[in-house]
Amino acid sequence: MGKQLDSITPELKGFIEKQKIFFVGTAADSGNVNVSPKGTDSFRVIDKNKIVWLNLTGSGNETAAHLLKNRRMTIMFCAFEGKPLILRLYGTAKIYHKRDTDYHKYIELFPKNIGARQIIEMHVELVQTSCGFAVPFMEFKEERTTLNDWASKQGEDKIKTYWKNKNTTSIDGFETNILEP
Repeated sequence: MGKQLDSITPELKGFIEKQKIFFVGTAADSGNVNVSPKGTDSFRVIDKNKIVWLNLTGSGNETAAHLLKNRRMTIMFCAFEGKPLILRLYGTAKIYHKRDTDYHKYIELFPKNIGARQIIEMHVELVQTSCGFAVPFMEFKEERTTLNDWASKQGEDKIKTYWKNKNTTSIDGFETNILEP
């Protein structure tokens, strides 16, 4: 059954590396709670208490807006194949944009992606496992290429225009700081 740990074990790191999807949860002190599914090759365990993930351009930018208000973040993985497991990582996170030195420290860990918007670094304070007995079996077929195809078609200039039009504020009106200050 479930366990609470103070860090990511080598076994859990191996589990994370096999997953095709993870879920990110954030919330400001007021407004809506956001839970976002994330896919593609966009997650890295840096050490037993630090992870980073590549946030790609999307229709909203809730995670960034929330982290500027409240740095708490939860990441969840579910085993859809093999042994059942739910893994949650709890901690505090920072956002890095292309203008930040730490963005460039981490970007080389990921495949090149023109839609790269931010890198999120999280200090993991609590790791929790639970049984996952009710999570259904689902077979991975293939990655969707729609987001990456769209970003490639847009190009860097149109992506920045999209950020300006769609990614500068959250649904609650919170700033995301996506554009240069």
